[in-house]
Amino acid sequence: MDRAMRAVTFNIHHGVDGDGRLDLERIAETIESLHADVVAMQEVDRRFAERSEFADQARMLSRRLGMRLAYGAALNLEPADQNELRRQYGNAILARYPIVRRNNVLLPRTAAVEQRALLRAQIDIGDRLLAVYTTHLEAHETGQRALQAGAVATAIANEEGPRILLADLNARPDLAEMAAIAAVLRDGWAVGTGRGFTYPAAAPSRRIDVVMHSVDLRPSTASVVATTVSDHRPVVVDFE
Repeated sequence: MDRAMRAVTFNIHHGVDGDGRLDLERIAETIESLHADVVAMQEVDRRFAERSEFADQARMLSRRLGMRLAYGAALNLEPADQNELRRQYGNAILARYPIVRRNNVLLPRTAAVEQRALLRAQIDIGDRLLAVYTTHLEAHETGQRALQAGAVATAIANEEGPRILLADLNARPDLAEMAAIAAVLRDGWAVGTGRGFTYPAAAPSRRIDVVMHSVDLRPSTASVVATTVSDHRPVVVDFE
C-alpha cells in the first residue's frame, strides 16, 4: 500500500441514538468528519420498518457521502405491499475506492437467535486488492456467537492478500469464543491507547467494536470517536 488508508467500523443503530432520536444526517456528518477511505456499518435498514421511516439508509448514506456501496442483508423480509421492494436489515460497506466484487453469506445458527450475516467487499486500492469484511455477531448466546465467529474466521482464512475485518463482535476480541478470529487476524487496537470502549456510547464500558487485519497490513494509529449519534461509538484505524 503506497499511502495511508483509514478504516472505520460503526454500528449506526439504524440512525437512532441512545435517547431514541432518529437522525441519519448526524450519522452522515460523523462519518464525513472522519475522512475515511473504507467504512463498515452494522444495523443498517433498507425500507425495513417505521423505526427508520422505511428509508433505504444504505443508499442514502452512499449518495450523501459520495462513496461506493456494498450491502448485505441479515434479515430479508417480505414487503408490506407486494408492489414494494423487500425489507432488509444488515451490514454495509462504503468505500472511496472501486468495489470490484461483493458477496454476502448468512452465518450459521443452531438455536432460535437472530440471523446474522458476513458481508465481503473486494476493493481496488490502486496497487492491490483489499478484502474488507463486516459482520454483527450474536448478542446474547455465547455458543452461537462462537459458532458464527468460527465461520467468519474460516471465510477470512481462505482469502489471499490483505484483509480487514470491521465488526461489532458483541464480545471482547480476546475472549475464548473469539479465538478462531484471533488466530487469523491481528487486533488493530494494539496501536491504540486506553481501553477502546465503544458501548454504550453515552458511557462506554465494553470493547465490542473492532478493526482487525491480516499480518501484511500495518496499523499506525487507532482511536474511538467520542460521539453519541448512535448507541455505539465508531472505531478508526489508520494503516501505513
